[in-house]
Amino acid sequence: MGIFYAYRSVHRVSAIVDKPGLKAYVFVCLINSISLIRLQNSRNHKNKTVVLKVRMISLPQAGQYAPRWLLTPVCAAWLLFLALTILPHSSASALEAIESPDEYSLPADMSSVHFYLITVDVGDMVYDNFGHTALRVIDENANTDVVFNWGVFRINGGPASFSYNFFKGIMNYELGTQSPNQEFAMYRSQERSVWQDKINLSNPQKEILYRRLLWNLQAENIVYPYQYFFDNCTTRVRDYLDEALSGRIAGANDGVTDSTFRDQVKTHYESVAVIGFSLDVLMNSNIDRPMSEWEEMFLPLKLRESLYLVESDVAENGVRNKLLSDSQEIMLFAPPTVETDPYQVASVGLLAPVLLLLLMLKKIPMSYFATHSRIGLKLPGINFRLLGLLGIVTALFSGIYGILMLGSWFVSEHLDLHHNINLLLFWPTDLLGILVAMRWLLFCKPWPMTHNSTPFLNYYMMAHLLGMIAYATVTFMQLVDQSTMEIGVHVLPGFALFTLLIWLVGFEPAKPKNKFF
Repeated sequence: MGIFYAYRSVHRVSAIVDKPGLKAYVFVCLINSISLIRLQNSRNHKNKTVVLKVRMISLPQAGQYAPRWLLTPVCAAWLLFLALTILPHSSASALEAIESPDEYSLPADMSSVHFYLITVDVGDMVYDNFGHTALRVIDENANTDVVFNWGVFRINGGPASFSYNFFKGIMNYELGTQSPNQEFAMYRSQERSVWQDKINLSNPQKEILYRRLLWNLQAENIVYPYQYFFDNCTTRVRDYLDEALSGRIAGANDGVTDSTFRDQVKTHYESVAVIGFSLDVLMNSNIDRPMSEWEEMFLPLKLRESLYLVESDVAENGVRNKLLSDSQEIMLFAPPTVETDPYQVASVGLLAPVLLLLLMLKKIPMSYFATHSRIGLKLPGINFRLLGLLGIVTALFSGIYGILMLGSWFVSEHLDLHHNINLLLFWPTDLLGILVAMRWLLFCKPWPMTHNSTPFLNYYMMAHLLGMIAYATVTFMQLVDQSTMEIGVHVLPGFALFTLLIWLVGFEPAKPKNKFF
């Protein structure tokens, strides 16, 4: 990606350049460019300060954020050059500084405070298919045992309002606390496996983590803008532990993986096939870059696995412990059942009946024009009903996908839904096809056309087929960054043949204007 984007949260990063002359020149360039930059701070904490230090984000990081504003080509080129050749890249997220750390009262004896990583396996609901992470804190002196959970959200205003806000990208999650018995009872009712690992921290590291948790419990800090890949219940724990360890976790995980965000979405939604397929359609090229090892730790099981490889500063008998130890299996359940591959279902479910209907084509003489005939279907009482069922399903999916992709581009802050190449294939206006398909299903007849509506229909169908040809071109020639191969292989052929089929048999030509009988 050659264009850079500002972080949704304002992070302070200095542009460090060793050569004085070059530093001055860079500073002037940034001053001249600052008017072109809109730092979004709408949902940040009240006391954050915007400073004249511009964070340059590297190309992999830029993929996390789709364009909310664009820099001019000249500035974009300058910033690209600086990011690649001068400015340092950072993989770890910068936490908000605690302004008055002495205000938080810490236990006198941190040796009696113990931290545990709680890892919860994936569930079979839409919102828990990535799993969950929490922190358990036991204070032996105060005789307290509390679980910190960053996965709490409230459905204010009802499900409809919550769903609309979710679509717009307003996902305010919050930190919740409760006893381990309450926490574990919830996971037991969901039949999800839970593991607990002791986190081996020195007393100074415990103080940093404990103070951060107290800061997070303040009323102004409880709520945070959830982001499924970059700011969730697991990344909160990751970032807090990394802060306590002075960046050691980030330093040990600075490589790049072979997996993309899309790969993880597909894998974790195998138990909810329709959702996994829909997300694959709706999400754009932002999720098709390889994840860094740091980013991959948004997954609870991956975070646990990575932390097991980190050495702690706590030693026993002269041997340093791993950061995690004393693993316990709190409860164990079978993982969710993997459903049938949605791409195979879409391929067979669309292509097979379309091929059958193509075998049912026949010529039908037009009584009012003896020398011409139109294409129709044999056994119309059966085949038009099949055509109608296919039409309803296809129009429903295509129309809804198109509305969500196009609508999100204008009203949603889910930047991974913008600029989606799948709009070439799925059109919002296809939803109107349900009315036509209902006529095929109920009356077993083609939709009657008029002389005024015929040109519109022809242009619409032709444009749709041209869009499909363009989609096939960019997919099979790999002209775009977005991963569309599976849709191109499994969905496109049946969808294109179905579009051609309904153009041939789904509409009855208009009668000649000079017909009097």
